[in-house]
Amino acid sequence: VQLQQSGGGLVQPGGSLRLSCAAPGFTLDHYVIAWFRQVPEKEREGITCIGSTGDGTYAESVKGRFTISTTSDKNLVYLQMNNLKPEDTAVYYCPRSRWRRWPCPTSLYDLADFTSWGQGAQVTVSS
Repeated sequence: VQLQQSGGGLVQPGGSLRLSCAAPGFTLDHYVIAWFRQVPEKEREGITCIGSTGDGTYAESVKGRFTISTTSDKNLVYLQMNNLKPEDTAVYYCPRSRWRRWPCPTSLYDLADFTSWGQGAQVTVSS
């Protein structure tokens, strides 16, 4: 079942946006949820991930600016993006891990480890 995304839009450099990702029929106690982003003609890039503990892992490109979080029910995940830069412009996707109790990646994100991708949300950072 596809994850359900909301949020996105146009923001000026230095601004903030929040994306949401709803998990139908499961929680973070079963699968981790990650955020990826993609720009045209480039591979989809994994940037952050969250599991049942509520702790997030982050790629260097977003560390200190983006925060991943979840609700008490662990079936809704947020991506708070602050101090946005033009290079953050991309389509953002949230998938879940393919296997139960799979840990969040510590460095490289393999697309094959994720499934049930959300529909994507365009984030444009421009003045």
